[in-house]
Amino acid sequence: MKTTIELSDALFAEAKALAQANQTTLRAIMEEGLQLVLERMRKPEKFILSDCSFKGEGLQSGQESLTWDQVRDMGYGDRI
Repeated sequence: MKTTIELSDALFAEAKALAQANQTTLRAIMEEGLQLVLERMRKPEKFILSDCSFKGEGLQSGQESLTWDQVRDMGYGDRI
């Protein structure tokens, strides 16, 4: 299929030079680039949540019987 696209002069010159240096065609360079973009957009990167856990033994001594509301209040204080 034939089509017409507009490229910046700098991008065109760089792609053409790359094609010549690798003894291939501008068409091959453009098709490979388009395939890479399509593949990347089809499969978005998997999100990995970083491990933000910390070392410790849980609550401080004497606070094991607190409810979640009490623990939260200790952390947030008057900011709730």
